[in-house]
Amino acid sequence: MDTWTWVIVVAAVLAVAVLAAAVALLVRLVRARRDLTRAGLPTGPRWVFWGAVLYLVLPADLLPDPVYLDDVGVLLLALRSLRTAGAQAPENETGTPLRK
Repeated sequence: MDTWTWVIVVAAVLAVAVLAAAVALLVRLVRARRDLTRAGLPTGPRWVFWGAVLYLVLPADLLPDPVYLDDVGVLLLALRSLRTAGAQAPENETGTPLRK
């Protein structure tokens, strides 16, 4: 194989790896929101969750779609926002979060 073939193969493998990371983060985001909702804890603004999901799915991005680094960043920020909302929930004497 020539040099360009190797470059294309490496770029494709990297794109698939970053896409897999984005999908894994999306799954974590959905699970975190579901767990917080089940526990009766605040999940923060709904637009953060749905905005991150839409940003991953929609074709309009800051970077072209073969480069999913911006998608990963948006998903990480949304996951951090959900985790922060869960950590700020009021607790009872035993240290467990209060349910609504």
